[in-house]
Amino acid sequence: MAKVDINTKMITLLGDPLKQSFAAQMQNCGYEAAGLNMIYFYTEVNNEHLADVVNGIRYMNFAGFAVTKPNKVKVLEYLDELDPLCEKMGASNTVVKTPEGKLVGYNTDGIGFIRSMERDGNVKIDENIYFCIGSGGAGRAMCSALAYYGAKKIYITDVFEESSKALVEDINKNFAPVAEFCPAGDFSKVKEATVVLNASGIGMGSHIGENPLPKEFISKDQFYFDACYNPAKTQFLLDAEEAGATILNGLGMSLYQGAAQIEYWTGQEPPIEAMRQKLLDIISEK
Repeated sequence: MAKVDINTKMITLLGDPLKQSFAAQMQNCGYEAAGLNMIYFYTEVNNEHLADVVNGIRYMNFAGFAVTKPNKVKVLEYLDELDPLCEKMGASNTVVKTPEGKLVGYNTDGIGFIRSMERDGNVKIDENIYFCIGSGGAGRAMCSALAYYGAKKIYITDVFEESSKALVEDINKNFAPVAEFCPAGDFSKVKEATVVLNASGIGMGSHIGENPLPKEFISKDQFYFDACYNPAKTQFLLDAEEAGATILNGLGMSLYQGAAQIEYWTGQEPPIEAMRQKLLDIISEK
């Protein structure tokens, strides 16, 4: 841990609960590798006291702050400006405090996904058709970013159909008319997609070994992405790999979203490889 002095710039993650987060380990590793006099720590707070905490940050030595559940939408009420992508998504996970004291909201969740797809998967966003399973936090960020960066078409399904319908409506209204709702369990449109995404969480935790997509819909000519990265290969990715398809997990998405936060907070190029290794070390210890 770097020495804290009067000039140390602080970053805190606002959310509840935060016990499962390892953002501080990755971020502090990045600051140290880049020679930044900064420190990242946790603040467990929910919607009820969010306004008080954000107001306090305005008057303290913060470069900004990070936001997670359940505060990503509520925090917009307390910010001075919003980045265009953040405004269209209606959620922020990154806030920068400008030298003038303004709080500006960004969303790097979608940016992390896009950068991982482009850099690690060599996917050209605007040349593909997507089928996304899951429309919760990760799915919303991923699909919104796809629409923002020019995806041709995005099919969205979820076991919670109201969630997927709402996301389709929001994308078509706020980004571009490229999203289409698919009923739960209806995978008939998968064959039209060139990229298939799993943002459902099925395949991790208590759902390890499960695949939300029946094997008969998998094609070797498609690209498969899973937002999960622990395990490194979910059943979704294993089945796709077995069929001969190209696969990618969510490690890069997590890495690049955190790296983008450092860019916003400091204006400097983040030490990607040091942060990647830290992330891999954390996962191997779990």
